[in-house]
Amino acid sequence: MQDDIRDTRIRHDQPEPRATDPHIGPEHQLPPPHRSGGVRILVWLVILLAFGLLFWWTLYHRQAPSTRPAGGRRGAAGGTVNLSIATAKQGDIGVYLDAIGTVTPVHTDSITSQVTGLITEVHYREGQFVHQGDPLVEIDSRPYRAQLLTAQGVLERDTNLLAQAKMDLARYQVASARDAIPKQTLEDQEKVVLQEQGTVKSDQGTVDYDQVQVAYCHITAPISGRVGLRLVDPGNQVVASSATPLVVITQLHPITVVFTIPEDSVVALQQQMRNAQPLVVDAYDRSGQTELAAGKLQSTDNQIDTTTGTLKLRAVFENKDNALFPNLFVNARLLLKTLQNVILIPSSAIQHNGDTAYVFLIQNGVAHIHDIEPGVSESSTTEVQGLKAGDVVADSSFEKLQDGAKVTVSKQTLLPSNNESNAP
Repeated sequence: MQDDIRDTRIRHDQPEPRATDPHIGPEHQLPPPHRSGGVRILVWLVILLAFGLLFWWTLYHRQAPSTRPAGGRRGAAGGTVNLSIATAKQGDIGVYLDAIGTVTPVHTDSITSQVTGLITEVHYREGQFVHQGDPLVEIDSRPYRAQLLTAQGVLERDTNLLAQAKMDLARYQVASARDAIPKQTLEDQEKVVLQEQGTVKSDQGTVDYDQVQVAYCHITAPISGRVGLRLVDPGNQVVASSATPLVVITQLHPITVVFTIPEDSVVALQQQMRNAQPLVVDAYDRSGQTELAAGKLQSTDNQIDTTTGTLKLRAVFENKDNALFPNLFVNARLLLKTLQNVILIPSSAIQHNGDTAYVFLIQNGVAHIHDIEPGVSESSTTEVQGLKAGDVVADSSFEKLQDGAKVTVSKQTLLPSNNESNAP
């Protein structure tokens, strides 16, 4: 029994005999696994087919952009494009020179004290608009009035001495005519009169000077304009000819704008300035959207700045509504000339292909590519050559348009009238 069990364990521990083992008899060999050659061929065909499909899909998508029609989603299947149109018209458009300018007052007065003294009154308010001659600051004038009074007394004394000398000279002249006095006495008296006249003139100069000093104690506005923030208070001590101003006044009416233009535009500007009609200058805010004031070109500088290649210009504005504030940065637009009776279309209708400009000309419901030559642009309007008044051009849906595409109109863009074409 134990031998049977041991034999069974030995048989279980031994590996299973392979069917191809030649030492095992045919009755103990296992049948070989069933593997067909057709199955392997089929698997390889499936793998090759999959690689072929992957290669074709990759090649197709690489070539797709070059084989699609130009313009992306354009009506290749004969669809109709819905768009907006604009009609070319004949009108006027301005040729402008645009520049950045600075609002500059015609006069800016920094008033300083001409005498030394104590400030007794300040008449102006901060930001007040004052007129020429309005009182601004009072300085204690009592010391200067006392000096004036002394000078007037000296003048009065010397004036009477001159009068006495002239009386003596008259007597000497009568006596000399009768040979009653020596001639030398008459000549000496004549010189005394001249000396007294010189003394009186000197005294008069002293009086005039002291009067000016007294007047300096009463400071008035030399120009009409707006005062700034208060710089002194009553009780402050001021010194004659000090660099510290007592008040600053800027003139607002009229006011000017200083701006520059490139030197390439100087010749065209000079040609227009030879005409009697002054050139119009408009001032816009920093964004260039809001017009602040309209004025006229006043003058130009006498030389071009070699460091920047620009020429300074000054335009004057009435500024009745105080829209132009001193030292404000503005966009200055100088109307150089006006092109009359030219063809105008919206700037948005113009397309570009490199250096070539073109539009989609709409004729009988079909869009055609039409080359043009754009010229002067003003706001949203451009002067063009190559069109005539009444031509209809596309103004939207350019990503769907192509030459020969059928179109339908959804909206019409209107150009501004002649009076509005020069306004931004």
